[in-house]
Amino acid sequence: MKKLDVILLIGRPAAGKSETIDFLKQLPDEKRLQEYHIAPFEELDDFIYVWQTFENDAIRQSMGLGRRDTDDALYFLDDRIWDFFIERIDLDFRKKLARDPLFLEHHTVMMEFARGGEHGFANAFQHLSDDVLTRATILYIDVSFEESLRKNRRRYRPEQADSILYHSLEDAKMERYYKDNDWTRLSQGHDEGFIAINGHQVPFTVFHNEPEKTLDPELLGASLRDATGRLVKLFTHKG
Repeated sequence: MKKLDVILLIGRPAAGKSETIDFLKQLPDEKRLQEYHIAPFEELDDFIYVWQTFENDAIRQSMGLGRRDTDDALYFLDDRIWDFFIERIDLDFRKKLARDPLFLEHHTVMMEFARGGEHGFANAFQHLSDDVLTRATILYIDVSFEESLRKNRRRYRPEQADSILYHSLEDAKMERYYKDNDWTRLSQGHDEGFIAINGHQVPFTVFHNEPEKTLDPELLGASLRDATGRLVKLFTHKG
């Protein structure tokens, strides 16, 4: 059975990435591997480091040390920190392989992140190591900015703001960070193909989630099965 080693699960905020991972977690290992080409998997989500940055600055402020990375409204002071977060999850991946060089023989790694801006994803990809890129495929979950905004509002639960499933952003931050998106330019508007990243041809497929499919396990399962099936074929035949 062909297996995907590394999946870059990307898209706008609230596109359906976390719901997709939650769906995959509920599947028996054998079914997930046979139907979706995904072995027992581990997630590397940069939201953990985003939230940690907010918490660290709050601690610094309470200690009288002053904030370092964010202002009082939790806007980042230097946009290069987005690239830092990618470097951070890339390091986590390399440490995992250093501890267990055979890890990917029986596992898949899902690297999840959202990016916006004129060069958001393109910049992020430049900070992935050869260790990732030689094994990587990209699954892009596609929704419009308006749909992303709607779903971001829907999932808002202030008591679970640090949760992978229920974190959300104020509308103003959505507008600033995510209204623009460079995926169409990178993919040239195609639903599958290859993106050249640092000398690597990385396969991608697109899962269209508008109208929303991620709330219906049958619709989600069928669309995801199609997308990962195409990914395996592309990865197998890539030059």
